[in-house]
Amino acid sequence: MSEPSWRKPFGIFVILALIMIWAVLVLLASPLIERLPALLQAVVYTIAGIVWILPLKPLLSWMETGHWRKF
Repeated sequence: MSEPSWRKPFGIFVILALIMIWAVLVLLASPLIERLPALLQAVVYTIAGIVWILPLKPLLSWMETGHWRKF
């Protein structure tokens, strides 16, 4: 049996940190966003809700394989 990898617990910590940092950034931007028309606000918040996922693919790959990109 192989020894457990430290990458998965560390990766989970990084994911949670990324989510918290992104949430704080969106929160700080909310006074500017609330000045926009309601439809544009919905678009901005939808994009903000999706963008934080982008760095997860390489991070999840690293957690699983130890490499940032699969070859």
